[in-house]
Amino acid sequence: MEKNMENLLQQMTLDEKIAQLMQLATFFYKGAAGDGEITGPLQDMGITNEVVENSGSVLGASGAREVTNIQREHLAHNRLGIPLLMMADIVHGFKTIFPVPLAIGCSWDTELAEKSAEIAAKEASVSGVHVTFAPMVDLVRDPRWGRVMESTGEDPYLNSLFAKAFVRGFQGDNLTEETDRVAACVKHFAAYGAPEGGRDYNTVNMSERQLRESYLPAYKAALDEGCEMVMTAFNTVDGIPASGNKKLMRELLREEWGFDGVIISDWGAVKEMIPHGVAEDEREAARKGLEAGVDIEMMTACYAKNVKDLVESGELAEALLDESVLRILNLKNKLGLFENPYRGTSEELEKELIMSEKHRSVAKELAVKSSVLLKNDGVLPLSKEQKVALIGPFAKNGDVLGPWSWHGSKEESVQVYDGLLTKSPSANLTFAKGSDIETVSQEQLAEACEIARHADVIVLALGEASAMSGEGGCRADIRLPEAQLKLVGRIRELGKPVVTVLFNGRPLDLHGVIDQTDALLEAWYPGTEAGSAIADLLYGDANPSGKLTMSFPYSVGQVPVYYNCFNTGRPQGENKQERYVTHYLDIPNEPLLPFGFGLSYTTFAYGEMNLSTDTLTVDSEITASVKVTNVGKLAGEETVQFYIRDLSGEIVRPLKELKGYEKVSLNPGETKEVSFSITEAQLRYYHGDLSFKSDKGKFHAMIGPNSNELTILPFSLI
Repeated sequence: MEKNMENLLQQMTLDEKIAQLMQLATFFYKGAAGDGEITGPLQDMGITNEVVENSGSVLGASGAREVTNIQREHLAHNRLGIPLLMMADIVHGFKTIFPVPLAIGCSWDTELAEKSAEIAAKEASVSGVHVTFAPMVDLVRDPRWGRVMESTGEDPYLNSLFAKAFVRGFQGDNLTEETDRVAACVKHFAAYGAPEGGRDYNTVNMSERQLRESYLPAYKAALDEGCEMVMTAFNTVDGIPASGNKKLMRELLREEWGFDGVIISDWGAVKEMIPHGVAEDEREAARKGLEAGVDIEMMTACYAKNVKDLVESGELAEALLDESVLRILNLKNKLGLFENPYRGTSEELEKELIMSEKHRSVAKELAVKSSVLLKNDGVLPLSKEQKVALIGPFAKNGDVLGPWSWHGSKEESVQVYDGLLTKSPSANLTFAKGSDIETVSQEQLAEACEIARHADVIVLALGEASAMSGEGGCRADIRLPEAQLKLVGRIRELGKPVVTVLFNGRPLDLHGVIDQTDALLEAWYPGTEAGSAIADLLYGDANPSGKLTMSFPYSVGQVPVYYNCFNTGRPQGENKQERYVTHYLDIPNEPLLPFGFGLSYTTFAYGEMNLSTDTLTVDSEITASVKVTNVGKLAGEETVQFYIRDLSGEIVRPLKELKGYEKVSLNPGETKEVSFSITEAQLRYYHGDLSFKSDKGKFHAMIGPNSNELTILPFSLI
């Protein structure tokens, strides 16, 4: 197979090879919707029809009919019959939309995460998509950044598990044979999740040791699982934009990690080396991009306009161009596109698979397991006899899909009101909008108060519009909009029990909400089955089991705030009034809600923790165990979490690090023993010389329901 691609490469002209490196949006191609509207964009980019006819991949094409038309037209004009790759952002569902990835992380359920990616792949592939720009595995610690919704959280270990699960789901076992799967593209390489100030596209500045320890593991996990592509980040890494960063792309990714798949820039990122200040013009940007190993340039034409001259002048080795083209051809070959350029595409299967009841059922299950109960003063679950006043801008709102729900339909999503109607007679459910997302009128408040007065319990459906998070959706003030806080305050004055359901893409500053409500359910953006999942949770047909994978700050002034932070030489002790220690004068050091936190309608009691021995060697292991009992009245699922702390290392070590977890389902009165293994390998970390090894000495093993409530036992590595 590879030899055939090399033969094909030898037949290609220099212009044809360069064109393979260009990715253009759908509207450039004949056969697409709006066919013929390309003259202006071609002129703007400075490219010709010939470049389009020889280009290698398409951005955003989907729908069996459109993709088939584009591919057919392309092959009719491509001299060597090289098919196009169809790529798209299928992040948390194609048409059936699952919860946003941050929510999926809160399920702590990698099997269900894998299933969601498999369903997304099946729906995308029958619509003609070959590659998805997912998973996004950037580690996130700053909720001001809008794209935290696209990550699974602040922990490198957990992010790595989800990275592997998503890749398995998207790609299956054999991309050539399984035409109902798509190639995955892990992003954004690297450290895109750490921009200064939580502001998108901003500078990232960290040591290589921190990069390797916290930010690189999830990318590496995705590649170890066989992920076919990597997307470069917009940001700088050590002062160099990722798309021109030879050390990052060629030395680390290609040489050290052995990745030989396709690297693609993010939208326009090659040309953005100019405003970054590392390229004088598009010519220099093209040279630096290709020298760094970026194979495909997305939606700018630096390669198309400059690589030929760079090669012919001897400034760029043609061998570098050939390497990139061969990688692209090999991916097309692996996907079977030379034998079947319409791979997996089927208008008939589109009708059968997309938004099927089976797919929607999994979306609902994941929405249930992703929701996190943050507070409950005995108000939940609701009874079907209660009169409920449903109030808020998300009560009858289809904007529950979140960013990157490209093909999702707000109209076909289950709204909260419709979900609650399935649980209780319409006579027991009243509705008032109460406010818009960012504005409120006296008339809206008056209407909300009127229906609330006649209710037994009030359910507030509040949150951020999806445009308030996602790419470009950064916020310095991460509270709910003032209009909604005003609504909460007015409703609270009535003295009725209040339940709040939140729809948002980031951890929020919850002041003005959590203190003004009796129960608080974090639903995130739950996806297509939002209303159905929330109704099951509110009425107790499902028991909340989600646990936070990103800390909720007490105040935006704390951020970045995360559980696995370092200690200081002057840590704050029990005396909160002591001045010359690390602290704030006006707020606590700790987040409002820690990593791993989440409540249930039942109660779990943790017994005495045990270690099989308190000494560990390179060749032995320790078993840490605890018995967990459901002491409540309802069946429930608990996520038992296991952490380790290295008390003295060559490099300062985190206060705790997640090393394992187990989800256990328990009936009332039932007890299960949960065990975790401790090995020397779990204690390794990057030292000052970047060697990856452990240190002998003392450690703490910790088990509990979240990162803050832990039983601690000491052990030693000898």
